[in-house]
Amino acid sequence: MLIGVDVVYKYFLPDEFVKSVFLISPDKLKEKGIKAIITDLDNTLVAWDRPDATPEISQWVKEMQDAGLKVTIVSNNNENRVKTFCDPISISFIFDAHKPLTKAFHKAVSMMGVRKDEVVVIGDQLLTDILGGNRAGLHTILVVPVAKSDGFFTRFNRMIERRIMAGMKRRGMIKWED
Repeated sequence: MLIGVDVVYKYFLPDEFVKSVFLISPDKLKEKGIKAIITDLDNTLVAWDRPDATPEISQWVKEMQDAGLKVTIVSNNNENRVKTFCDPISISFIFDAHKPLTKAFHKAVSMMGVRKDEVVVIGDQLLTDILGGNRAGLHTILVVPVAKSDGFFTRFNRMIERRIMAGMKRRGMIKWED
């Protein structure tokens, strides 16, 4: 049985698009019944080559936590990279997540003790964060990458993502501006 192209594209289509995590407020999330955030790290929160949180990201995480939202980072990066970032700002994390596979997403939901419909996934990549979050049945938010540069594998993913985005745009699936 063949699957239609539009059906395949829907796996890559985020539920929302915002330019930055700073435009995601705890009040708006809570209005939607969200109790927990799964977020990517590299180029979602900070540049992929920055080891630690900026003061602004630390404040954003604190605002989310102060509002009662649980925050977990799910990253494909190695333990040292993710731990170095997360420990100083007290965020739980899953490293070497193998996104877009769904196992790490399900583990994060379980760790936070919430239901799938109470979780939002925030990330900068269609091929890892959005595809994985959608496959796991979670609400997804795509953000613009923090840095213009990427690591080797991400540069390859971005090339594929541009084609996917162009196809979604041609089909009228994208409702936001570049």
